[in-house]
Amino acid sequence: MSVDAASEAQPERQEQLSLGTAAARNLATTTKSVPQMQGITSRWLLKVLPWVQTDGGVYRVNRRLTYTVGDGRIEFVQTGSRVQVIPRELGELAVLRGFEDVGVLTALANRFVQRDFEAGEVLAEEGTAADHIYLIAHGKVVKTGSGPYGEPTRLGVLGDGDRFGEQCLLSADSTWEYTAKAATGGTLLGLPRREFTSILEGSPALQAHVAEFAALPQQRQNARGEAEIAVASGHAGEVDLPGTFVDYELRPREYELSVAQTVLRVHTRVADLYNKPMNQTEQQLRLTIEALRERQEHEMINNREFGLLHNAEYAQRIQTHSGPPTPDDLDELLCRRRGSRFFLAHPRTIAAIGRELNSRGLYPDHVDLNGNMVPAWRGVPILPCNKIPITKERTSSIIVMRTGEDDQGVIGLHQTGLPDEYEPGLSVRFMGIDEKALISYLVTAYYSAAVLVPDALGVLENVEISHGRD
Repeated sequence: MSVDAASEAQPERQEQLSLGTAAARNLATTTKSVPQMQGITSRWLLKVLPWVQTDGGVYRVNRRLTYTVGDGRIEFVQTGSRVQVIPRELGELAVLRGFEDVGVLTALANRFVQRDFEAGEVLAEEGTAADHIYLIAHGKVVKTGSGPYGEPTRLGVLGDGDRFGEQCLLSADSTWEYTAKAATGGTLLGLPRREFTSILEGSPALQAHVAEFAALPQQRQNARGEAEIAVASGHAGEVDLPGTFVDYELRPREYELSVAQTVLRVHTRVADLYNKPMNQTEQQLRLTIEALRERQEHEMINNREFGLLHNAEYAQRIQTHSGPPTPDDLDELLCRRRGSRFFLAHPRTIAAIGRELNSRGLYPDHVDLNGNMVPAWRGVPILPCNKIPITKERTSSIIVMRTGEDDQGVIGLHQTGLPDEYEPGLSVRFMGIDEKALISYLVTAYYSAAVLVPDALGVLENVEISHGRD
């Protein structure tokens, strides 16, 4: 093919008459968003808690004197399939609370006999002689009794670390006041009363401790274990009125403010040259504070010292009746306290609640909370909180609480008026510029949470969130 023929085969190139889009984008100012962050959640806990100014960094909760009778959970050591109770954990039993003789406690621990049980097995029968104390190492046990007309009545569910039959240690004539039936398979440890009596007879220290426990002034306690306030009523004429006083705890609990901190570093070149149209330092600080607040909420849920999951008293922790979160479970959680204000649950747990309601033909209420429509049960908002953990067995917990100082509820603690305060309870302090031209800012948040009375906070435990219905 000749050169002339080749030139004729090529399409004729059009002359460009205007600026191309590729070149134009190099000169244009795009419309852009501020830096986004997936880790930002609703953080409802931080929004709904009333925050109390905590001068001095410590908040002391003064309560009426309460006779503590060992309401803690018992822990075990597992070696393969063998389970043993930790001797010092026996101090959680009412009769052994405060007893420090490790030798005697070890002897008692060695007398416990392991027993595996199956679902449906009756472990104790109402009305029969109670001659064992049982410690539940694993599994669920349902307590049932008889109603006023002889019908069976569910009294509660026991779980890991709970016990029953403790009354037999002090009385040889005690009988079971309820029937204990296994809801799942599991393991418990049993101690016959005769074994306890054998060790008691050989230990003067234990005898003195048990005698002191038996002499506790039970008549001076109210239904919640608080020192009674003597009051006369319904009398006529000139009778001698009782004298009284309100006794306080001698060692009230103190909550110290916790801290979350980080050092934000920004290069001077970035701060100087790339500050338009957005201030780079402000955007870096904004995202850092968001991360700090997320950590704050996580700590207020999970911290072992002041986190809500660890500060709920065992008497305020209940087990689910059947596994998934049913309306009956939510009702039982509400009935244990007055004036419940909020539920907190993982979003997947809230979905499980919805499934259970739907399976019963129920639909949750919705209430307006700060301009947001949120689901509710019995008028109590159910708020999402992804900081509540989900176990590998796909179980979680549901928290319910009453809030506010005036209502003896749960409160948040912080301190305002800090040097270089950026937000209430959070400060941003300039730390200088180093030899690498890095500007450093110390970002600090101080916070804690306090439970003013035990019934202000309740937890529904071992909630199955993967349970589906056909």
